[in-house]
Amino acid sequence: MGNALGYLYGKCCKPTTDDDSLGPHGVSTVGLSALAHDLFNFEITSQVPEGLGRYVVSSRKAQANWYRKILEAWKQAKPPPQTAEDASRLVTEILKRHQKADVEGLLSFYGLPLPHTLVELSTEAPPVSLPEGVLFEFQTLPVDPKAVADGDTITVYVSSSDPVVSSCVPREVNVAAVKRAKARERKDYTKADALHQKIIDSGYRVLNIQNEEVLARKFRIRLRGIDAPESQMPFGKEAQEELLKIVQWKSLKVFVYGEDRYGRCVGDLYCNGVFVQEAMLKKGLAWHYIDYDKRIVLAKWEKEARQKRIGLWASSNPEKPWDWRKNRREQNN
Repeated sequence: MGNALGYLYGKCCKPTTDDDSLGPHGVSTVGLSALAHDLFNFEITSQVPEGLGRYVVSSRKAQANWYRKILEAWKQAKPPPQTAEDASRLVTEILKRHQKADVEGLLSFYGLPLPHTLVELSTEAPPVSLPEGVLFEFQTLPVDPKAVADGDTITVYVSSSDPVVSSCVPREVNVAAVKRAKARERKDYTKADALHQKIIDSGYRVLNIQNEEVLARKFRIRLRGIDAPESQMPFGKEAQEELLKIVQWKSLKVFVYGEDRYGRCVGDLYCNGVFVQEAMLKKGLAWHYIDYDKRIVLAKWEKEARQKRIGLWASSNPEKPWDWRKNRREQNN
């Protein structure tokens, strides 16, 4: 059996939820490893999982035929499915000639995304030259998951060796970083911590990146052109989790166009060739913020999500975050 399938089998841990709306495996991230587990088991026993019949209309003989096809495709896939979306695409492609009820039933059994909710993202490289209106660009250090505040705001750190940062690091910050390193060599951690706090208060931080200490500057980024639901709004948590899934522990390329009234950089984000705003809009987890950004392509991506009724567009008239904020301000006055 393929290494990836065996690896996922070893990682598999099935929950005991009884929420049939998600299938017996609950959330889709668990469903991915559960599917790998069942494929592994099928290869050994030729048995499909118990309970699948409650989700599909075809016979167990037909179900065994599906698993045989999916198993073969999974082993041949390079790379093999790494996400719930990858697994859903593979299953959908392999069973595309089968009944819709069976395909959707099988995906629901594992809590995997249904075909109509899948989106195709562009994977073009960021522009080589600076787009019109860009003030500067930088490459971030890997993004800490705790730094994703919501669906359209994150905090990033940029190495002091980056050209945008290197020329403007305050002298007192550089001096404090050197003194901190020496204090740590002497194991004077109280002194080192006090110096680090001074660095942090100045908008910088010393980060451990692959066992190397890096002085970095802090930037708060507001994703340009989109407005995600606030945390207390419907789909606010889902928007934050989706942005987290895209950027956590990844380095980002950021094109900065300006600064908002809260001191945040307003910018376009790219992560491994994916335009982050595109992902948020296509997955129905943000609005095109047309008052601040007139790009036609953003409106197009929002329209696609509306037509599929995915994410927040499952509601016919979701409350806009700017209206929500306005109402909250008025209530507090």
